[in-house]
Amino acid sequence: MMNIRWGILGTGSIAAKFAAGLGFVEGAELAAVGSRSRATAEAFGDRFGIPRRFASYEDLACAPDLDVIYVATPHVFHHAHTLLCLHAGKAVLCEKPFTINAQEAHELVAYARQRGLFLMEAMWTRFFPALERLRSILAAGTIGEARMLMADIGFSAPFDPTNRLFDPALGGGALLDLGVYPVSLSSMLFGRPSRITALAHLGQTGVDEQAGIVLAHGEGQLSVLTAAIRTATPCEAKILGTRGQIEIAAPFWYPHLMTLRVGDGPPERIESPFVGNGYNHMAAEVGRCLRSGKLESDTMPLAESVAIMETLDAIRAQWGLRYPGED
Repeated sequence: MMNIRWGILGTGSIAAKFAAGLGFVEGAELAAVGSRSRATAEAFGDRFGIPRRFASYEDLACAPDLDVIYVATPHVFHHAHTLLCLHAGKAVLCEKPFTINAQEAHELVAYARQRGLFLMEAMWTRFFPALERLRSILAAGTIGEARMLMADIGFSAPFDPTNRLFDPALGGGALLDLGVYPVSLSSMLFGRPSRITALAHLGQTGVDEQAGIVLAHGEGQLSVLTAAIRTATPCEAKILGTRGQIEIAAPFWYPHLMTLRVGDGPPERIESPFVGNGYNHMAAEVGRCLRSGKLESDTMPLAESVAIMETLDAIRAQWGLRYPGED
């Protein structure tokens, strides 16, 4: 098996989770890390036994003998940091949400395709064994035709205007940080919406603190979604079909247990255990794609990542929410 040599751009909490997850991936080597300072690069490198540490993102992007770089910075920087790595000829796995808006997403995809480089949004939920099982259940028609999705995600964070969640300059708010999960699940199930209705409460700093979203789809399917950063929610997802339903237990974006109900029959527990912390499944998919010469994943294709960003843009437009620097 060809060894996949990884670099990580960023040293925050998500970067640490990904680094830990790589330890469970056969044929994955964590070879380098890049930070904005020597001290944080060294500390992260020591923590995870990474041989090469760089005190700038530019030096990491240009490092030889790396196959792919995981971009783990806040989402307002995803476009610039992914483009930096692509310019250096590196394959990229970019943390979700893919970018701040669809224009940025289009630019990344166009450049990656022009250069013939692998690129994928790091929507880790897609790659869990439970979601693989879900897709097979739906494909088999076990619950009939899937007609409705109900999904929520939310936690109660204390208001702090200095926290990135409440900072519009960092793309703060519930939608991009949390709402991308149910929107992405809706996209996986039903595709691009044909109609969008959304309401939100914009807090003191101008970002969405809670939101309700209804997506209508081409064959009449509905997705009813909520996201919040000031209110804790059950964090469950239910897919309702013409013959039954599937409930993904909380937290649905970290899926391990589903309950299947068909007709009037008894509920069936479907457990899907996994090794590692979940990030390993996503990293393994990148490795499979790189070894086979694929430039994108069939499970999280680039066109769908762009379409999801277009949906998020349309939702924000209904609220009049624009981030600093957007045209």
